[in-house]
Amino acid sequence: MNALDMVIFNLMGALTAMVPLVLTSVGAAVSERAGVVNIGYEGILLMSAFFGAIFAEMGGNAWIGMLGGAFIGMLFGMLHGAITVYLKGDHIIPGIGINLLALGVVAFGITAVWGTAGQHQVAIKMAKWYTPYGPVSPMIFITILITLVTHWVLFKTPLGLRIRSVGENPEAADALGINVEKYRFWATVYGSLLAGLGGAYLSVDWLGTVTKDISSGRGFIALANMVFSGWNPINALFGGFLFGFFDNLSIWVRTNPSVQNIVPWQFVATLPYIVTIVIVAGVIGKVRPPKADGKPYKRE
Repeated sequence: MNALDMVIFNLMGALTAMVPLVLTSVGAAVSERAGVVNIGYEGILLMSAFFGAIFAEMGGNAWIGMLGGAFIGMLFGMLHGAITVYLKGDHIIPGIGINLLALGVVAFGITAVWGTAGQHQVAIKMAKWYTPYGPVSPMIFITILITLVTHWVLFKTPLGLRIRSVGENPEAADALGINVEKYRFWATVYGSLLAGLGGAYLSVDWLGTVTKDISSGRGFIALANMVFSGWNPINALFGGFLFGFFDNLSIWVRTNPSVQNIVPWQFVATLPYIVTIVIVAGVIGKVRPPKADGKPYKRE
């Protein structure tokens, strides 16, 4: 493999690795634009990867698994939205609960459902488009399309204006007759649905396996990417590609013994997390979240 082929190969891998990060970041951006914080995306990715594999094998079709993962994400979004929007609960604690629940359910569920300890190879996988540089998932293009449509809706339509208004100034939005709770709730559901789609992609499409730690911090990296992007879906797409590049690089080094002789794969495996820390540290104080982000709205 010459140098050009190697670069193209790694760029293709970065596009593959960016999908769950971008989907989760875009969903989180919409949720927080409406004023609802959700730190439970790590758990949603994990749970939807697990149930997405179950749905795919039960239905005999990878797309059923993808839709099943999105459905699981939607259910968690409804739960989080009900607690934070309608019950006026704290925005952080439900997310922690989702993350902890996922750790227990998936670790136990892999053994209970498939009778294996810690890992299961998914029998049904997504069909790929093959190129000279390897297989390409259709989810890459679907992710880009979702990002572009979400950005357009958020910033170019009356619906997007209402979503942003309930996150910036819910009192003023309420005074204009906008149902703050409704827009906040469904923005939260949409964000979790996209994360669920990203989780199913991990198991049914990209990795083809379910493990008890398949999310590997990607939910938290997606939140960092959301902040890095300034709550902007288009920026989240480019940021997701950057994080995906380092994620894929760590996998590539791990599977190339000749490269490991120069750079230990253990060091490269830490790069996505090091990059996350550096970027977040660099943007703290330079980006402004929606004014009412994370603040329950109670009508006076």
